[in-house]
Amino acid sequence: MKESILFLKNFVTKPATTGAIVPSSKFLADEIVRQAGVAQANLVLEFGAGTGSFTEKIIKIKKDDAHFVAVERNAELVGILKGKFPDENIVWDSIENIEEVLNRLGIQGKADCIVCGLPWASFNEKLQKRLLDTTHDILKDGGVFTTFAYLQGLLLPAGQKFKKNINERFSKVEKSTVVWRNLPPAFVYRCVKG
Repeated sequence: MKESILFLKNFVTKPATTGAIVPSSKFLADEIVRQAGVAQANLVLEFGAGTGSFTEKIIKIKKDDAHFVAVERNAELVGILKGKFPDENIVWDSIENIEEVLNRLGIQGKADCIVCGLPWASFNEKLQKRLLDTTHDILKDGGVFTTFAYLQGLLLPAGQKFKKNINERFSKVEKSTVVWRNLPPAFVYRCVKG
């Protein structure tokens, strides 16, 4: 309950960085992590970890020897994440600095998969493009980037631009079926770097 209240507070006070009124459901977390191929990955990144809905699922199914790094820009949410997952690499930073973050942690190479909870429909196109370029660059060839969108987001100009931007950058883009047991209902984009 405390996390839901914090999420709502951040949505009201920082709508450009918190694009939801409640954390993602376990059903959306199951789908986005499965679509990313986390269980087979050696390096897993999470962008926009929020209160840890996806983080918890990633930790449960990743390989024991896999590297995992979660990046979150909101300091208050980072505090919650570090409290919940004290043994994990939870980093307070922008994803635009991901290469420097990995260097600081002594992690080499490109990511096998990226699970992303960023509110793309809240971003202008210039920011979308910058963040997507960073995402594309840190993925290895054949790597998978998963993110989600709310059904109503498809109608928004920013949501339509986001779809166009991922189609321009990734060789394969697929949409999952709708996860109805999420508030609001959402679907997962699965994007492969080719």
